[in-house]
Amino acid sequence: MAPLENSSEFLTKLRDERASLFTKDRILLAPLAYYSTLLADVVLVPEGFVTDHASVPRAPLTYWLFGGVGDEAAVVHDHLYETGIVPRDVADAAYGEALAACGVPAWRRAAMVAAVRVFGASRYLQVR
Repeated sequence: MAPLENSSEFLTKLRDERASLFTKDRILLAPLAYYSTLLADVVLVPEGFVTDHASVPRAPLTYWLFGGVGDEAAVVHDHLYETGIVPRDVADAAYGEALAACGVPAWRRAAMVAAVRVFGASRYLQVR
């Protein structure tokens, strides 16, 4: 069910934990629900979904600027990429929209969406 106002928002909180000590993968402990105005639908990421959040290079400045930012949006984006329920360009636009719903400033959103556009093609529809 869509929220009353016509704006994108997370309907549930992100609840996840590390899948293993030896990987950066995280596993959802509860479903993550996100209403997307762009998609005019709720994206429901199921409990048990495995994600690596945003794949940010560990270079100090890059990670300082973009690491740990918009984790909820990254989970939605990973789900859209893995399921292929929307075309890649729509998944990337929904990522930008979800980052905005997380409160990420426009300059940071633009850089993060540009990064997935440039580097994300090999991950679209890839099974973990």
